[in-house]
Amino acid sequence: MAHRGRRESSYHIYHRGRWATAAEPIVEESRVAIFVNGRELLTVMATPDQQDHLAVGFLFAEGLISGREELLSVDLAPNQTCVDVWLKDKEFDLPQRPTLTSGCGRGMTFDSSNHLPPLVSRLRVTHGQLTHLMRELQDRAQLYHQARGIHAAGLATPSGVVMVAEDVGRHNTLDKLAGRCLLEGVNSADHILLTTGRISSEMMTKARRMKVPLVASRTSPTDFAVERAEEWNITVVGYLRPERMHVYTHPERLRQEISE
Repeated sequence: MAHRGRRESSYHIYHRGRWATAAEPIVEESRVAIFVNGRELLTVMATPDQQDHLAVGFLFAEGLISGREELLSVDLAPNQTCVDVWLKDKEFDLPQRPTLTSGCGRGMTFDSSNHLPPLVSRLRVTHGQLTHLMRELQDRAQLYHQARGIHAAGLATPSGVVMVAEDVGRHNTLDKLAGRCLLEGVNSADHILLTTGRISSEMMTKARRMKVPLVASRTSPTDFAVERAEEWNITVVGYLRPERMHVYTHPERLRQEISE
């Protein structure tokens, strides 16, 4: 039986001089074309799940829309390979000068985030809360448990994970979270972003668009991501483990526990 985001695959195993065959789920990857007001914006390589969230979240993270009130309709094609986003503003112009990102599948950005001011937030969290949240994210990552080979991201408060998204592209997971927040009327400000992947500059831009003051990962940030986080008053936590973590920017949000 087929499931969205994964399919069954057979393969050969070589182990200690012996060959065998096996079958298990493998993560799906497909092209998803995003159209705005009838014109193609770009095609994204993504896991075929929550494509409407992906499309809306990408537009929001790129600063091409600022709120749900700008949307007229969001239509997903029956074959799940195309999302048509119609805006109330019929004069929407496609952005120019795209940049290929460091994301999986050679992502694309039309980044216009240089003007964004620093965040103001009273969020405080402890190392223990962060490790609990990361564990909860991993427990709720269904596709990962079924097929591995996929990234997960979560939007959380200090007390628990609010929503989870999975995709072959780590940047796509943040777009899916942002899109879901926009479509469901969830305010992401003052929340925590958790990710299983590397924190790159485009990931940091998406976090800033969502007004999230803390981003935590099990792996590392890039230098440009750290630079942007410093400017935007965002705390970056890398290599999050039960016994340790690396805090690259604005440690004051964890300072109380650090000083104890």
